[in-house]
Amino acid sequence: MKTTSTATTPAPRRPADAAPAARPEARVPWSAGCVADPTGALAFVVAEPEGLAGGRLLLRQRGGGEEVRLPFTATGRGPLRAVLPGDAPLAEGYWEVHAEAPGAEPVRLRPGLDDLRALVDRDPEGADAVAVHLPYTSKFGNLALRTWLRAPHAEAGAVHVAPGETTVRGRCYGTALTPAAYAELRPAKDEEGEPLRAEATGEGPDFRLRLAHAPLLAQGPRHWEVRLRPEGERGPDIRLARLLDDLVDRHAVFTYPATVHEGLRARPYYSGGNNLAFRVTAVDPASAPAG
Repeated sequence: MKTTSTATTPAPRRPADAAPAARPEARVPWSAGCVADPTGALAFVVAEPEGLAGGRLLLRQRGGGEEVRLPFTATGRGPLRAVLPGDAPLAEGYWEVHAEAPGAEPVRLRPGLDDLRALVDRDPEGADAVAVHLPYTSKFGNLALRTWLRAPHAEAGAVHVAPGETTVRGRCYGTALTPAAYAELRPAKDEEGEPLRAEATGEGPDFRLRLAHAPLLAQGPRHWEVRLRPEGERGPDIRLARLLDDLVDRHAVFTYPATVHEGLRARPYYSGGNNLAFRVTAVDPASAPAG
């Protein structure tokens, strides 16, 4: 599924909803650049690996306690590489990236130069689950990893905002649309409101949603999750997200037009976790155009 966008990608930054990052080591001897391939595999490359031969890369889940170790390998006297497979089922969340030299305590790695071009519009066709691993720079300048693991998954593609409605095209992984399919807009956690059904059409894994704005505006200010029920009420309940590219945090990159009606504004957006959502807010009278 190919999509296009005129948005520009800013320099890498810490995701808006990331957990507090660990403070950097007093002395961090190594940095690692990350190189992705079309399968989603991520190679951590240490260009100046003095003292690290025979060591391992350590991924440590932040707040979860899970650890994954990958051996560093080298060809001749060149850089050391540790490869995380594209389908590695890392728990969704944030991971610290460490280097373990033989007989030494792990230390955090600094970020190097990344090449993530192979991830743009990646399509793991036929996959039952989608695993995504994206490097970023933490608040304190350490190399970190943001991961997603969705099974099944509904990948949002082109989002088009028109007067009165928003249409979303996308593709499912691990499931397919049936005649009973529909979309649902659901109030965000801890917010009141009645769920709203919306039209979902398509064939096989590909879908098209039509999300009317009027029902959203009628319930007043709140946030809405966008979900897909590809097999109707008895099938999976899937949160729409845009994960299959090289952007850790789409929230600050993509801005969509808004619908304004009777003092309320409705606008689609991507959350800090790259999930598609809607926000309905009151229009500030001071910013409204003069009548």
